[in-house]
Amino acid sequence: MLSAYAPHARYIADARLTADLPRVILGVALIEGLYNIMLRLLDTGLLGLPSGFTEGYYYGTTRAGLIAQLLSFGLLAGAVIVVARLLHQRSALSLMGGAWGLRQMKQVTIGVLLLFLVSDLLPPYWNTEGLHMNGGLSWLLLLPVSLAALTVQIGAEELLYRGYIQQQIAARFHSPWIWLTLPNVMFALAHWDETAPLPEAVQYMIWAFFFGLAASDLTARTGSLGAAAGFHLANNAYAFLLFGDAGMDDSGLALFVFDAPDARPVDAATDALPQLWLPPGFVIELSFVFLMWLTARLVLRR
Repeated sequence: MLSAYAPHARYIADARLTADLPRVILGVALIEGLYNIMLRLLDTGLLGLPSGFTEGYYYGTTRAGLIAQLLSFGLLAGAVIVVARLLHQRSALSLMGGAWGLRQMKQVTIGVLLLFLVSDLLPPYWNTEGLHMNGGLSWLLLLPVSLAALTVQIGAEELLYRGYIQQQIAARFHSPWIWLTLPNVMFALAHWDETAPLPEAVQYMIWAFFFGLAASDLTARTGSLGAAAGFHLANNAYAFLLFGDAGMDDSGLALFVFDAPDARPVDAATDALPQLWLPPGFVIELSFVFLMWLTARLVLRR
């Protein structure tokens, strides 16, 4: 494992100059504080806009609203860059490992998206009852903007978790068990959904942890954020741009939408079943993260 992670030593080189743990803890707190202040200011600015746009922004139910929501992650990226500069005297480029890794990002994005395509073409097939196309040509024309907005969103998260936090913790602790785990525990906690039923919220956190673990591993194997960014972008492009539930959260950019859940026929027998903490469908989702990781490694030859 250590030989596979040789590029990681170069990746964290600049972080070693300011690797004391209190500084990292302070840095994370400052990033969160600065980001929340900027979001509050943004909320204030949205008060004067039409309610249709603001509702679309907060819930991601319209194209313009969801694009604006994704672009707002640029504030998080800005907070990371400012804190890294002031607290660690580090540039944004150093957080990326000296280079963004665009070639690796492209390779992994295409490879993982092809995996999604193959998985959809193979049985067992989706139940397409209640499925509608949402736009067609207009969706296609907007696709470059949608992808750019998604890149801002995933780029900000990668800059924080696989960039700043992973680098600074790895510079302080040599063991991969620490610098692979801690950033992704934080990544998982950031994906806690207090509005969801408890089993679903826990499942989403578990999924986010293993997704982040795969992204951190790719970062360590390549020595830049490019592969992890491609891994993240492919996943979010599939999740945001292809399928959604009509009128539900983050459905604004989906090409295909299903009828809203309350408009679908209710299966009383299924609803009567106890909700499992680790249902078979969730285990399959975790297994698919593993397949995504293997695909990324295959295209990178790492």
